[in-house]
Amino acid sequence: MVDGKIRQALETMPKSELHLHIEGTLEPELALTLADRNGVTLPWRDIDDLRAQYEFENLQSFLDLYYALMKTLKTKEDFKDLMLAYLTRAHANGVRHAEIFFDPQVHVCTNGLDFDMVLDGLLEGLEIGRERFGISGGLILSIVRDMDIDSANRILDMAAPRKAEILGIGLDSAEVGYPPAEFIDQFARARAFGWHCVAHAGEEGPAAYIRDALDLLHAERIDHGIHVQDDHELLERVVRDGVPLTCCPLSNLRLQVVHDMRKHPIPRFLNEGVTCTINSDDPAYFGGYAAANYAALADIGMSMEELAALAGNSIDASFASDGRKAQLHAELAAWRTQHGL
Repeated sequence: MVDGKIRQALETMPKSELHLHIEGTLEPELALTLADRNGVTLPWRDIDDLRAQYEFENLQSFLDLYYALMKTLKTKEDFKDLMLAYLTRAHANGVRHAEIFFDPQVHVCTNGLDFDMVLDGLLEGLEIGRERFGISGGLILSIVRDMDIDSANRILDMAAPRKAEILGIGLDSAEVGYPPAEFIDQFARARAFGWHCVAHAGEEGPAAYIRDALDLLHAERIDHGIHVQDDHELLERVVRDGVPLTCCPLSNLRLQVVHDMRKHPIPRFLNEGVTCTINSDDPAYFGGYAAANYAALADIGMSMEELAALAGNSIDASFASDGRKAQLHAELAAWRTQHGL
């Protein structure tokens, strides 16, 4: 385990977070508070009983709990509180810019909520966080790949009048059996909105999903992308074209995408020139926010210089303006000087 001095340094290291599901920041305590506030009955008796459910065997067992707890989110205030809770923790983890996924299909098409209400709550939380903590960023509307495709189209219809308030489109949830080719039309429409495009690929799915996300969806970043290591030609392309991977070490370990952190490909990717970034994915469920994911890599021997390079990648791979990126790089440079790097 890294010592307290290194952990504290990683908590203050300026960084961007580019792979973060806001619903995945719903801590058990807040879930129970929201359930009580909204009259939602959960099948778990207390906080200890609920925490015991957080031992996952695979992606699907995680998703089952994830969607059950999303039912506690009912009002604009709930979504604002969820966003502020995350941004408070992100601030304590050195996050200076965050591009945040949200899953409106579940909220609207499954849980019966109003799209504008959900968006208003999240945007209000973002604005308060910007004022309170100086964290810039935006929202990425994720298509839930294992839901009915008509629901994705309905959500895009709802989003169209407010397209200027959304940063981009993503593709998440259960990957295997739901290839990128199924979502060509939705991503084309998002590009017409002027949105950035990113996609989960190569987490549980094969390297071919990464290639298709690039070729068919025109993804600018690949979320996870771990299985790029299985295809040398594709790996060379990702390096050559500077395609960022938004890697999530603790998530990969908890969901058994990797079975041992010491065998995670991130150190190899960094050495081979892949634009890796480090993120927390669903930190309430996977045991750590941004700094904890950097600390997990320090635990396997990655140097502070390498970790600072990953933080620099997170700035470069973001959709922030050039001016904002320059500000963030200046903050990181000052941090590097402070720590003798």
